[in-house]
Amino acid sequence: MITKTDLEKLNSKNPKIKYGFAKELLKIGSEKPEQLYEHFDCWAELMTSDNNILKWTAIDIIGYLSAVDKDNRIDGLMTDLIKFLHGGVLITCNHSIFALGLISKNKPYLKEIIIKELIAISQDKFETRECKNIATGKVLEAIKPFAPDIKNNKSVMTFIENATKSERNSTKKKAEQLLKIIDYFG
Repeated sequence: MITKTDLEKLNSKNPKIKYGFAKELLKIGSEKPEQLYEHFDCWAELMTSDNNILKWTAIDIIGYLSAVDKDNRIDGLMTDLIKFLHGGVLITCNHSIFALGLISKNKPYLKEIIIKELIAISQDKFETRECKNIATGKVLEAIKPFAPDIKNNKSVMTFIENATKSERNSTKKKAEQLLKIIDYFG
């Protein structure tokens, strides 16, 4: 169980302690998110940290917590996660995509709005086109579990079809594979 004393490690001046513990928290979040849920306010606060690594850790943890969020506390963080998604900063965007993908699986009532926001990254500005292509690939991964549900969604299908023309080979392949999966359910 994680204690308040353990959480103090996130304030350590020693990077090995601070980031080692952050890595440990991610492992716990992926395997036993219920052990982190009681510290929900800590993760929500860390999402606003000036320290990007801690911010990204918190975003991922929020995604993991969606599996055990019996009080629907994550619903109140959706606006922040969506801001990170559309902020144009690739790594923060990718962590947000990861978290939103988990949330859409664990909270089906949010799935439609999340998918709409995820594909809206096609309108966002990034530092480079390559950054946008990478983010597009991450979105394709996040929506893949919903292949049977998205086949009749014109805007999602347009997003995927546009991704098949990506200059980034891995993104292009992800889009082509997703279209095959959707075809299977068609």
